[in-house]
Amino acid sequence: MDAPVHEHDHGHHGLTGSSTRRLALVASINAVGFVLELAGGLLFGSVALLSDAAHMLFDGLAYGMAFGAAIVAARYDGSDRWSFGLHRLEPLSAFLNGVLLVPMVAYILYEAVQRFLDPVVIQTGPTIALATGGLLINLLSVYVLQGHEMSLNERGAFYHLLGDAGASVAVILSTAVVHFTGFRAIDPITAGLIAVLVLYSAGKLLRGSGAIFLQAAPVSRSEIESRLVDVPGVGRVLDCHTWQICSEITVATVRVDVRVESLTEASEVTDRIHERLAEMGVSHATVELCHANCERRVQLSAHDH
Repeated sequence: MDAPVHEHDHGHHGLTGSSTRRLALVASINAVGFVLELAGGLLFGSVALLSDAAHMLFDGLAYGMAFGAAIVAARYDGSDRWSFGLHRLEPLSAFLNGVLLVPMVAYILYEAVQRFLDPVVIQTGPTIALATGGLLINLLSVYVLQGHEMSLNERGAFYHLLGDAGASVAVILSTAVVHFTGFRAIDPITAGLIAVLVLYSAGKLLRGSGAIFLQAAPVSRSEIESRLVDVPGVGRVLDCHTWQICSEITVATVRVDVRVESLTEASEVTDRIHERLAEMGVSHATVELCHANCERRVQLSAHDH
């Protein structure tokens, strides 16, 4: 006798309201910083400042798109048509951010090469002032996010902001070198280093969002098997699959061989399996129980397909 299939949802509402507001605030702060640094880079001739502005624009867009995706996903969090809501918008927005960043990096590198071949006079005082302002904006954003348990989106934003702060420090130091030594080539060199940092961030976004879209397993089969075989009543795991809807929603389907004699025992085993899966970060699970002789039916079914 096969036990019934049980589905369990540990909640997949994405970002909380306070988390969404924090991302919106950080996006707004970075938008202001981008405008100031862009204007300063164009006015005072610093390509390093322009590259830092581009980095700030990228992060501001990332936070803004994450905020927009969270708002839309919250409005459609499960329906007859969208059973998992629209939480796929989160990896989609991350992927688009990564793709759009590539031509931005190419432009920064092009400008850096041009400035290296033909250095221009940099107004060091205003440039340092704006770069310092950018650093303060990054630190303010870090302050907004820290001090509580951060969501995955917020942790990503937090690490990006630390990178932004490092880029602002690099601009300040390179501009100080120009001011005191006259070595103007340091400005495009710094811009190139920041471009590499931005490209690294883009690569992480593309890999992370691509893994979600291509349904890479966030929890390995071996880990699931090792955790579930310790559950009393479970013989072995016959089949399991895990994938992600977005960074905060992990889904799993599991078929296990059990040693139970009643539906009550089956229900208890199912609850314990759901608890173990939840400990591994699974937010929505479907568990099917069966006795050992059902494995043959599974193999025949796989052969038929």
